[in-house]
Amino acid sequence: NSLNVLLVMCLLLKTCELKSANTSKPNILLIMADDLGIGDLGCYGNDTLRYHELGMGVGREAVLGGMDATDGYRALMWNAGSGGLPQNETTFAKILQRQGYTTGLIGKWHQGVNCASRTDHCHHPLHHGFDYFYGMPFTLVNDCHPDRRPEVDAGLRARLWLYTQVMALGVLTTVAGKACGLISVSWKLVLSVATLVLLFFTSWYASFGFVRRWNCILMRNHEVTEQPMVLERAASLVLEEAVSFIARNKRGPFLLFVSLLHVHVPLVTTERFLGKSQHGLYGDNVEEMDWLVGEILNAVEEHGLKNTTLTYFTSDHGGHLEARDGHVQLGGWNGIYRGGKGMAGWEGGIRVPGIFRWPGVLPAGRVVHEPTSLMDVFPTVVQLAGGQVPQDRVIDGRSLLPLLRGDAEHSAHEFLFHYCGQYLHAARWHEKDSGRLWKVHYTTPRFHPEGAGACHSSGVCPCSGAGVTHHDPPLLFDLSGDPSEARPLSPDAGPLYREAVARVGRAVREQRASMSPAPAQLSFRHVAWTPWLQPCCGAFPFCACSRDVGPGET
Repeated sequence: NSLNVLLVMCLLLKTCELKSANTSKPNILLIMADDLGIGDLGCYGNDTLRYHELGMGVGREAVLGGMDATDGYRALMWNAGSGGLPQNETTFAKILQRQGYTTGLIGKWHQGVNCASRTDHCHHPLHHGFDYFYGMPFTLVNDCHPDRRPEVDAGLRARLWLYTQVMALGVLTTVAGKACGLISVSWKLVLSVATLVLLFFTSWYASFGFVRRWNCILMRNHEVTEQPMVLERAASLVLEEAVSFIARNKRGPFLLFVSLLHVHVPLVTTERFLGKSQHGLYGDNVEEMDWLVGEILNAVEEHGLKNTTLTYFTSDHGGHLEARDGHVQLGGWNGIYRGGKGMAGWEGGIRVPGIFRWPGVLPAGRVVHEPTSLMDVFPTVVQLAGGQVPQDRVIDGRSLLPLLRGDAEHSAHEFLFHYCGQYLHAARWHEKDSGRLWKVHYTTPRFHPEGAGACHSSGVCPCSGAGVTHHDPPLLFDLSGDPSEARPLSPDAGPLYREAVARVGRAVREQRASMSPAPAQLSFRHVAWTPWLQPCCGAFPFCACSRDVGPGET
């Protein structure tokens, strides 16, 4: 459950002189970075990275649907898996379509593609309310770069390769023994075993041996346009598509969700920005992202849409502390906050930037110190468009408009619950009367090496099992005075500890009682590579293409 505790009204451009703006069905521009640390931006205190445009652990499925997502596996592993955003889910894009908006998604999707066949596209963005899609149906991984170490199930891949080598060595030893008369087995049996070893190798290498070709692709609407994609061109293509979408739909109203590939590893950065920052490749990639966002905002201004467009910039979760190349840090900085990406409870994983711009409607430079969630995007944009959120399910998000406009002093969230997959790790209570913000941790990851502040040996911290610690009694922090979560309150602190833990405990029970079971989307059978579900440009398995057509063309 990614958290925007500080909704910052940073001034992206100079204050406009207009006293009012057209608030009837404004254009909506949502820009989401990938793995950006809250401490990486200038308006959150970073003065070592150059920003010209951006003075400014819930996943993308929670943003789109406004509901927290809990399931067994942590993420989709393949384009050719059958899991994804459920077909009956109502996204804000669907609702805005019905309100007359033209809707577009450009960049990363990572919510699945197919269910039963290569072309059913049941999880595709165009089946979830978007009129136009260009980008990666999957997500960036190190495997997309031919010179980087494997990332997708790297541990399992290494074990499978070891098993194959051991079995192959056994077969070769048997052949040698048979040839020398040391072993009495039939050649038929030897051939049968060798065939089984070959089949075993083929069964896993058909997927893991071609990760870049299967996962690292670009699509325009339903068509694969690059397979595998050329990483060095990705940033310019995303920018070109975003600017083109704004130009095509300038008469509005439009919803444009730019789901950036920056600043996820492998941090592919164009030559123009390489070596320019003080923070190595990661800093270069952040500065390129800043330029890219600035170009998109320039397009909004050039078409005279600045005062009729609500812009929101954020990140999906905190910086990835375990992203390293040897001793070189490739992940973001989460400021004073403990933890990072994949840690459902610690603040560094769930505090993300939240920056709005709407000249003439939202006051520039205003800072809101209230706990909110990325799930709030859903009801906020639906309200702006004049729609209504679904009434047949619990919507965890709350509209941000009262806070943004100054009509409300406090967030509509009294409690927020932080899940790691299907496991509740922490919950927070915003005590309205006192203004204090309490945080209760039921489960925390075990950092390794000990004291490192991250899970370096596994690449990302686990949600359950031997890699976590269950706290009974739970840890309690007063975030109002200890945002770094460095000083847990002692259970011996008296009634203050007992009352806070008891109140949060009651809220957790109520929240769990409100949850309804949903079809599993991240079980092993849903995330496993399935050949007949693989998006393919050409005849499978010879999938390869680079189709250069203009933005908006098909």
